Order: sequence, then C-alpha cells, then structure tokens
Amino acid sequence: MSRLVVENLNKSFGALTVTDDVSLTVEPGELHAIIGPNGAGKTTLVAQLSGQLAPDSGRVTLDGRDITRASMPERVRMGLARSFQITQILPGFTVLENVALAVQARQGSSFRFFGDVVRETALNDAAMAALAEAGIDERAAAIASELSHGEHRRLELAMALATKPSTLLLDEPLAGVGGEESDAFVARLMAMKGRFTMLLIEHDMDAVFALADRVSVLVYGRIIATGAPDEVRADPAVRTAYLGDEEEIPA
Repeated sequence: MSRLVVENLNKSFGALTVTDDVSLTVEPGELHAIIGPNGAGKTTLVAQLSGQLAPDSGRVTLDGRDITRASMPERVRMGLARSFQITQILPGFTVLENVALAVQARQGSSFRFFGDVVRETALNDAAMAALAEAGIDERAAAIASELSHGEHRRLELAMALATKPSTLLLDEPLAGVGGEESDAFVARLMAMKGRFTMLLIEHDMDAVFALADRVSVLVYGRIIATGAPDEVRADPAVRTAYLGDEEEIPA
C-alpha cells in the first residue's frame, strides 16, 4: 500500500481549464472516491495520475517519490496501476492469456515469445492468482470476447492486479454494469479494501457511499469538498453544485 499525494495540479486545453489547482491525499489502504457531474474533469485527472497525460503544473508523488513526469510503464513498475477505459483486452485470446500477458508486461519480458506465454508455469500461476482475486478464475479458459460486460470488467481488474500494484486507479468500473453483476463487483472491491490504496472514480452513488472511506467532489475541475461520506452527503455546497435532490443521495 502506498500514499498518493496530488499537489496543486493544473491542466488546461486552450482557454478551457479542466484541472484547477487540485490537491488531495489518498492514504495507504484507503478507498478514496472522486465524484462529480459529467464534464467535471474526473477522467482528465486520472489520466494525469496514471501518466497518460502530463499536467501543466503541480506535482504527484507516490510514497514520497515524485512521479509527475514518469511514464505509464514507470508508474506501473512503481506500483501504480489504472484499470478500465484504457485497458487493452485481446478479444480473441482466453481470459488466462490476457492476464498472463499483463504479468509478462509487469516483469518486463519481451513479447518476442508471445506464443509461449501460456506455457510458462510462473506466468500462469500469477495470472490465476489475479483472476481469483478479481473473482473470475472460473472463466480462465473462456475467450475474452465471450464474456458478459460484468465479466469483462472483472477481467480488466484482474489485469490491473496482475501488475502487483500497491495503488489502484479505478476509472468508472461499474459503467454499464447493473443488477447482480454490479452487486458482485462492489462486494469484490469491499473485500479488497485495506489491502490496496484505491482511488475510485464512479457515478454510482450507492456504490460510492457504500465503499468509500472518504469522498472528494470535483466540479468544473476544482475540488469543492472532501470528507467522510456522511459529511459530503450533508454538505450544502455539494448538494447545490452536484448531488442536488436529496433523493439522489443514498441514506
């Protein structure tokens, strides 16, 4: 588990400011959720934390190490993994093969031996452990394209876990997932709490307030509130700027 600190982060595209002096700390073992309306800048913020996008100014540190200009592979090697939205699943390969390749990438192995990857016991064992953690090990032999949407999300989680992260950036993991699959995924994240530092971007307010230790509210690129779920739910500024009708806020 690592401590992720964001200090005065800024990002603009022309005249549009999408990250406005954002500062936040995710403590070791904490599940910290970021919520906000569409267009609030959540995905842009996560892109800067993962190394996909460089900030204009500010600093990001992981356990005191400045990673602001580190590449995505460098951040993965330091223990920071992002899942969802950018995960590259190979639909014609099995679930096990996809995760084994994520293990291989974490180890820095060459893809020249791509065809032999599933024959390597060490890779398979590590891949199966990640699949079990994500709750999809029973589908290891399935072709990825045959998975349901919820299973697809669990495969993405397994691929992130295969990199042996200390910190997980979870970018809208419940998008498009409903019913029993959503409940199962929330239960999976609940079981992982305390074992990883997690930053969760999510629109499902029921899931957010059930899972989060703390919540930050992002509106127009700026954090307007941070606190325990009950504190954020009761904050008048949050109600006005984002949550609105009280019926939208889980009790």
